[in-house]
Amino acid sequence: MSTWSDAEARVLTALDEERLVRTLVELVRVPSVTGSDAESELQAMLAGRLTELGLEVDSWRLALDELYAADDFPGVEAERGEGHGVVGNAAGTAGEEVPALVLQGHVDVVPVGDPAKWGQADPFQATISGDILHGRGACDMKAGLAANLAVAQALRDSGLRFERGFALHCVVSEDDGGLGAYATLRRGHTGEFAVIPEPTSGRLVTACAGALTFTLEVPGRAAHGSARLSGVSAIENFLTLHPALAELEARRNADPDPLFAGNPLPYAISVGTVRGGDWASSVPDLLTAEGRMGVRLDEDPATARAELEQVVAEVCARHPFLRDQPIRVSWSGGQFGSGRIEADHAFIGETQQAIAAVSGRAAALGAAPYGSDLRLYTGVGGIPTLHYGPGDVAMAHAPREQVSIAETIQVARTLAVLAVRRLGGHAAR
Repeated sequence: MSTWSDAEARVLTALDEERLVRTLVELVRVPSVTGSDAESELQAMLAGRLTELGLEVDSWRLALDELYAADDFPGVEAERGEGHGVVGNAAGTAGEEVPALVLQGHVDVVPVGDPAKWGQADPFQATISGDILHGRGACDMKAGLAANLAVAQALRDSGLRFERGFALHCVVSEDDGGLGAYATLRRGHTGEFAVIPEPTSGRLVTACAGALTFTLEVPGRAAHGSARLSGVSAIENFLTLHPALAELEARRNADPDPLFAGNPLPYAISVGTVRGGDWASSVPDLLTAEGRMGVRLDEDPATARAELEQVVAEVCARHPFLRDQPIRVSWSGGQFGSGRIEADHAFIGETQQAIAAVSGRAAALGAAPYGSDLRLYTGVGGIPTLHYGPGDVAMAHAPREQVSIAETIQVARTLAVLAVRRLGGHAAR
């Protein structure tokens, strides 16, 4: 058992675990699917909550046209009419302008998929069974968002004064590219260090792979199905390409970074949608396939794009039909580069110490195979950033998504201890 300083003990005592759970339930019950009006509804609710906590709140409507036109815009996949940013800042007594710690969380969730896969449960009801809370977004990442809010509440309720400031960033559109994080950083919000409590299963994630969304337009030649030999099937042309994509995936995963130890496929290439043909008795003359391509740590996304385009070009060059009418590759939707914090960065050690103090065990370091806002905070924002949060990423986007309440509380306690140590809390005079 750790021996807490007076400031740490006061903040941990002030951390209201029951309220944290109530907050998580409230967050899950807002169906804030990426791009929906409910995203903005939840952002408005959070702006009100941060105001109640006494933070200086910046709540603004995103200038979408301006953001979309920027050269380094990270891309979007969901249609949206608007978006809002919310940041709460608490100044420290020392008068420094840059917050010593940023806690960031995204409010958006993915669609529920087939409702039947959820059984009798409403995906947005936030059903609790023992230690487990079920609901869309519970794991990714409203549990982490609830933990952030609980930390801010505990810092205020402790009655302590803090030498250095902190900030809470609440962002939209993480699941489809990072629009909200990008807009927040471009607005000038910054920090010395940041933690994003995405689900990490107890690990401390110091790096994230990237992910690029691609579209393949595979041509064919239409004909009546009874005379299919006079046509060329776009579906069969796609099947010619698919094994080459698998070979490319294998090559790109042959020697992954040691941070991915135990992960057999950190840089996956996955075709997610396939649409072909328009009539059952016609040979299809077009197939459209969309997928995602993993970006290796420290790899320029342009290099990854070029590798896939080269493979497609080579397949087409060997094919009698595609040689003259090649497959078209385009890049749309989310364009996640990779990101990481330096392996020997002092903030990693600080965070590990806070985790060990609360959990009683060391946290393994690792990397995540998915794109996240981490790469924007480390890249666009220049803010050393880590992931440490409740939940198992295998449950994210899954039917019957779930998170452990006990784990969520433990993460909140860890972030509270980290905050006190970073901010320099002391009794008010």
